[in-house]
Amino acid sequence: MKILGISAYYHDAAAAIVQDGTIIAAASEERFSRIKGDPSFPKCAVRFCLEKAGLDICQLDAVVFYDKPFPKFERLIETTLSFAPAGFSLFNRAMPVWIKQKLFQKNMLRKELQSLSLRKSQLPPLLFSEHHLSHAASAYYPSPFDEALILVSDGVGEWATTSIAYGEGHAISPLQELRFPHSLGLLYAAFTYYLGFKVNSGEYKMMGLAAYGTPRYTKTILDNIVDLKPDGSFHLNLDFFGFCHETRMTSERFHTLFGGEAREADHPILNRHLDIAASIQDVTEQILLLQTRHMAKKRGTRNLCFAGGVALNVAANGRILRDGLFKNIWVQPAAGDAGGAIGAALAGFHLGLKQPRPSAASSDGMKGGYLGPAYTSQEIQRRLSVLGAKFSKLNENEIISRTASALSEQKVVGWFQGAMEFGPRALGNRSILADARNPQMKAVLNERIKFRETFRPFAPAIPEEYVADYFDLAIPSPYMQVLATVKNVHCDSPLQGNPENQFVSPETPRSPLPAITHVDGSARVQTVNKSTNPQFHSLLMAFGQKTGCPVLINTSFNIRGEPLVCSPEDAYQCFMGANLDILVIGDLWLEREEQSEIDVTRYRNAFEAD
Repeated sequence: MKILGISAYYHDAAAAIVQDGTIIAAASEERFSRIKGDPSFPKCAVRFCLEKAGLDICQLDAVVFYDKPFPKFERLIETTLSFAPAGFSLFNRAMPVWIKQKLFQKNMLRKELQSLSLRKSQLPPLLFSEHHLSHAASAYYPSPFDEALILVSDGVGEWATTSIAYGEGHAISPLQELRFPHSLGLLYAAFTYYLGFKVNSGEYKMMGLAAYGTPRYTKTILDNIVDLKPDGSFHLNLDFFGFCHETRMTSERFHTLFGGEAREADHPILNRHLDIAASIQDVTEQILLLQTRHMAKKRGTRNLCFAGGVALNVAANGRILRDGLFKNIWVQPAAGDAGGAIGAALAGFHLGLKQPRPSAASSDGMKGGYLGPAYTSQEIQRRLSVLGAKFSKLNENEIISRTASALSEQKVVGWFQGAMEFGPRALGNRSILADARNPQMKAVLNERIKFRETFRPFAPAIPEEYVADYFDLAIPSPYMQVLATVKNVHCDSPLQGNPENQFVSPETPRSPLPAITHVDGSARVQTVNKSTNPQFHSLLMAFGQKTGCPVLINTSFNIRGEPLVCSPEDAYQCFMGANLDILVIGDLWLEREEQSEIDVTRYRNAFEAD
């Protein structure tokens, strides 16, 4: 049976195809449209999934959308009435969109799907999953567990903001949920907004910033804003927020509590901002620890699956793992709304159509995340030739050897191989690579290549069999979803200073891997398995043989404000615009100094645009 899953119309639209319970293809629309977080109907992503599966839409057994529009509309109405008259201005802005589009979403979806059908025959049944059920399905069904507890935490679905379920066999049984407006995702987003970062995309920046601060506002948050219970449930004091009735996330009372108005995006980061970031990170981790401890008491399983936007908080994931109540943790790599497309398709197959789930047998249903477009050598050559690129063709051994040598010589390499990753992380197929041992490489990448904030850390990639030599990590981490301590690292005391002093990034801790070691001695590790990505594994091993250290910086192949590259054209333009030294794309080798200039205006302007 063949099921198409779709997420759209909020942010991070995506599509996925599942055949007989196996994920065949998945991609986010932003990779094709080049619009970061693109929320529109994922026409290009759907077309790609159908082409990869060799199907027309009329050959599908069902199409499943990742949430239900009418309960969302009900929430909007009830929230408006609860906050009347303050909520009417927000209601008036939302109503035109709902009346013109979202209330008739079923018709919209059918029209879009029909436009993609080559045969123009009758469409398959269109089903709707609940938002949190889609997240839960995306976490449990691809996991290597035959049974597990499932935690979903995000901003809000229809009504649920946190939900707990139990998966066994092909069934998912809901256990508990917390409902809007009491939301950990919205709480974290409110602080993201207050610190001057963009909601729904800047949360990871605040998480990175948190390591520089001291959580001196934790008690302030718990005494005034969050009423936290022993089981991890909580209530927010809505007097401090604006998301129920305004377009801004925080209220004047919130600003007064933390000593000033929300930071403007282009204003300096002060030391008090670091402490606020550290404090909300601490509160978030406390909430999740209480929730997971409560879950562990409910069932005897040692397996935990986690999805929803909050599941992308790698610092919290690391703390849950270290807590020791769950031996095995599996986080959906596309934990946000994009992953809802996979979850919708799997929920439709296993729950809607009552199809059995094959034994997990310690497998990874996400296939390493390599579910997107791939290109043949001939296709890459043709596309690059149109751009006027100058390249040479190498065999597999030459590609590995020359790339490892270039990296050991401190070159920055664009690495474009195989199928594109699904989810927000580059996992070795659409990556920028560099030497993690070089203490200057973090600055080189941030300032010359990625054009991003200097405080943000980079992630290391390491062969799975060597992870214990360099990191305190007891489980594989193929999707960079867990924070671990770098071994043999020495960190100075947390930063202290006048709250009005402007933040200045300190020196990197003394570490054998300074370019990937964050200020608190941690790193977001990717472990690379030989069977999952043999080519990337071979490169890491070859680099280790040359240098004695099989660890590379692995950061996403894009620059600030751009989605991850998808096509050979994207890769070449980013290679030129971001001043990479080498581009390895399939079996082709390109050096920057041999290329002619192209129009790279959009890359040079990206820093100001983000």
